[in-house]
Amino acid sequence: MRALTRRFWNWLPNGVDDRRVRVLGWTTLVVQTVIVGTGGLVRLTASGLGCPTWPKCTTGSLVNTPEMGIHGVIEFGNRLLTFVLVIVAIAAFMAVIRFRAERRDLFVLTLLIGLGIPAQAIIGGISVLTKLNPYVVGFHFVVSVVLVALSTALVYRIYTPTGHRILDVPRWYAITAHVTSAVVAVTIVVGILTTGSGPHAGDADAPRNGLDSEFLQHVHSWPAYATLALTLVLVIGAFASPYVGLRRWTALLLAVEVVQIIVGLTQARLGLPAILVGIHMVLACLLASAMTAVVLNLKSPAIALSPGDDVADLDAAAPTSMRR
Repeated sequence: MRALTRRFWNWLPNGVDDRRVRVLGWTTLVVQTVIVGTGGLVRLTASGLGCPTWPKCTTGSLVNTPEMGIHGVIEFGNRLLTFVLVIVAIAAFMAVIRFRAERRDLFVLTLLIGLGIPAQAIIGGISVLTKLNPYVVGFHFVVSVVLVALSTALVYRIYTPTGHRILDVPRWYAITAHVTSAVVAVTIVVGILTTGSGPHAGDADAPRNGLDSEFLQHVHSWPAYATLALTLVLVIGAFASPYVGLRRWTALLLAVEVVQIIVGLTQARLGLPAILVGIHMVLACLLASAMTAVVLNLKSPAIALSPGDDVADLDAAAPTSMRR
């Protein structure tokens, strides 16, 4: 047994350059985003109470029964995906545990993501037990967005050396980026409140938050357009700077926002069709991911200068996003 344990330990990755670490990092980000889409499917098909209790599907059955119909299948299927998240989270954690002393950042990120999954399961259970209280359901989505952001940070850190980091951009640009991220957060929260007042409650008898849905749609647009304006500043500033990586991520952020605005305006004019609301939810997670990537790219690992070093040579050896 001891020999088998030792063989397993030696089989684990011993550095961040191991391909398995990168694959698991990306897999973590993908599954955390996909679960938002499947959760949206549960809500938008009115399957939120397809399993009317928790942790069992019914008081007498752990799984859905034929009598529960398609709603039971959809809700229980979404619950099963939690086990996929657990497997991926454990695999990602084990992939970095052997070199946790050298890369404590990866260890902490995988640990937080792993702990977030059972927390999400509990919040989801509470939402079922409270008959889909809109504020509990909204908090469930907020945690999902946070987990997507953490997964984005994990992917970024896998490709970035550890150590002291320095600001790569002018201070005004960094402040603008952080203000933009705050406005993005406000946009997502107001969007959650708007959804909680609308027709897609997850079940025909589920309560709404009682807020004016039409008015909230207008309020939701205000921080959304502010985000767009601030992002345009970031894009212009990035393309006026020598940092190639920052250009790529700000352009991606702008693209996500444009698509998000188009989908938002279209769904509002078409009476909130379920498919567009679901796309809007997934795009909110992609927006948080892209914003996280922009903020992370404001800094880069410091390069220590030794006597006799040529700055041009060091610059050529630096990552693309750091070249001036």
